Amino acid sequence: MGVLSSIKEKIFGKATAEPAKTTAATTTPSKPAGATAAAIAEAAGKAALAAQAAKAAAQPVDVEAIMEAAVKAKGIKLNWRVSIVDLMRALDLDSSLAARKELAKELKYNGTDPDGSAEKNMWLHKELMKTLAANGGKIPKELMS
Repeated sequence: MGVLSSIKEKIFGKATAEPAKTTAATTTPSKPAGATAAAIAEAAGKAALAAQAAKAAAQPVDVEAIMEAAVKAKGIKLNWRVSIVDLMRALDLDSSLAARKELAKELKYNGTDPDGSAEKNMWLHKELMKTLAANGGKIPKELMS
């Protein structure tokens, strides 16, 4: 699993990281030959619950609330709003140069800033915010510019 996938999983949960598993459960059950009314009702109930779960997953995820809770749980001062390193640390992810290089590759960084530079780290943070927003994350406006 890549760094970006790990970040998405921490923010959105495993359901977002594995959408193919939930799609099959959301289909309406057909009546198999010889099925009892109770079995049909149970299958319909499961399909309704799966549909509700899918609808809930479609709601925007409040990234700011999740990150604030993660920072509070760490008990140390982390500026996740500006620092890609602090954001990754708040999520208990590797924030090393190697991990950030991998994230840059996943986000298709094509700039010329050297690895670990402030400019590249700022680009990573902004691009990550855009990617999270594109995947259903509710991001504060000031972090999108």
